[in-house]
Amino acid sequence: MSLKSTNKVETNKYELEVEIAPEAFEKAVQQAYLNNRKRIQIPGFRKGKAPRKLIEKEYGEGFFYEDAVNLIYGAEVDAAVKEAGLELVTRPDVEVTAVSKDEGVKMKVTCTVKPEVQLGDYKGIEVEKTVAPVEDEDIDREIKKLLEKNVRIVTVDDRPAEKGDTVKIDFEGFKDDVAFDGGKAEDFDLELGSGQFIPGFEDAIVGHSVGEQFDINVTFPEEYQVADLAGAPAVFKINLKGITKKEYPEADDELISETTDFDTLDEYKADVKKKLEEQNDKAADNAVENYLFDKVVEGMKAEIPEVMYENRVNEMLNEFAMRLQSQGLNLDMYMKYSGQTPDDLKKTYREQAEKQVKLRLALEQVVKLEGIEATSEEIESEINTIAQNNNITAEEVRKYVSDSDVAKDIAVGKAVDLIKSNAVIK
Repeated sequence: MSLKSTNKVETNKYELEVEIAPEAFEKAVQQAYLNNRKRIQIPGFRKGKAPRKLIEKEYGEGFFYEDAVNLIYGAEVDAAVKEAGLELVTRPDVEVTAVSKDEGVKMKVTCTVKPEVQLGDYKGIEVEKTVAPVEDEDIDREIKKLLEKNVRIVTVDDRPAEKGDTVKIDFEGFKDDVAFDGGKAEDFDLELGSGQFIPGFEDAIVGHSVGEQFDINVTFPEEYQVADLAGAPAVFKINLKGITKKEYPEADDELISETTDFDTLDEYKADVKKKLEEQNDKAADNAVENYLFDKVVEGMKAEIPEVMYENRVNEMLNEFAMRLQSQGLNLDMYMKYSGQTPDDLKKTYREQAEKQVKLRLALEQVVKLEGIEATSEEIESEINTIAQNNNITAEEVRKYVSDSDVAKDIAVGKAVDLIKSNAVIK
């Protein structure tokens, strides 16, 4: 490989002139021949046995050139980028400008690099830490969660349905006396007042008793996701088959001793209050951290390539797709049911992606300015932690994550600690 020149053509963009020597190119052509000869038939030779010179004579000297370039250019371009000392934010665009046996390969490589970053103040930032007090209502909400876990479901057969009850119904929806798709279900459990159905549906069931069959007249919302039904009147035929209600236990010492590690309600409340105070304190710390990050980013100057935002949005989409997959769904199914397009999803992540890209650049600049580094012990420890968290070996981790990438993340973490430790927290 020979890096002939490095030229800055615009902000964050460079063009490299790269040449691959004839000797290196010849080795690649020979490898391309070996890879492809099994599929080539030349009269007088068994398939795969024809000499390279005869193939090139039959099909042209450059018959293997394209495959040869594809075999060799990736490593050559990477080496050229490294020699030029560029830090890329996406794969470079490669244009082969000349190929010949005698002169090898000439390429123009267009690279988009990380921007130059200037920071404002990142030390001595003043910020107020406000910890929300724990109110009685907060403790009551936690008590209610405990009661929900121990609720009994009781069959109701002596009164009509009320808000808060769960009813079991068969239903079918009609528009202009014609049943519509997706408007029918049997043995459907619906909590009245949950807002699960369109406005008016659940309220219309209140007051009816088990065994009743009746109609509900509703109008679909104007913004309803099914265009044919948006804003349209409809009739649902209902068969009310069952009513149940939740019966909550008393919040007393007996419940606490039977369902928790505490003996009395007062002890349980004290523990709840302590944990809520710890949560509020952590939330206040997070708010302080976010404020510090915002101030650092506000003081940053950089012309950030659009591709950095696009790459981060795509990464976030991939992460979301993986979370869906763990739930037995995929991105196509999600978009179908939510009525969203890929562009819609990208827009939802755009603002967050911009913030993350800017913050990462700012923190990396702090690392440079402060000369922050990760020790070999820290790198090894982090890789072992990743391995333990994913039930794999450190060697397997290194197949996917390089030591240098781990070192960068550790250094960025230290930059975060530096900003926080130098902040003036009131």
